[in-house]
Amino acid sequence: MGGLATLGGSLLVARWFGEGWRAPFADVGKFFITIWFCLSLLNLWIGVKQAGYSIGRELPIFLLIFTIPASIAAFLWWRSSG
Repeated sequence: MGGLATLGGSLLVARWFGEGWRAPFADVGKFFITIWFCLSLLNLWIGVKQAGYSIGRELPIFLLIFTIPASIAAFLWWRSSG
């Protein structure tokens, strides 16, 4: 939910500073995927180092946390760039 909220907030901020919906979707999609990957890796690292979970237990959670918002961002980026 946090990723989708962050994506939505990013799109609203881009819309506010942009001139239309098409360009902000393309720009936000590119940057959001990179930033969200880094934040998801940070969450993985905290789960392994701080909470003591193994990589095997944290990896499926990482994939869920990253792929759902990133897939939506990639879809919006693809639809707005064409």
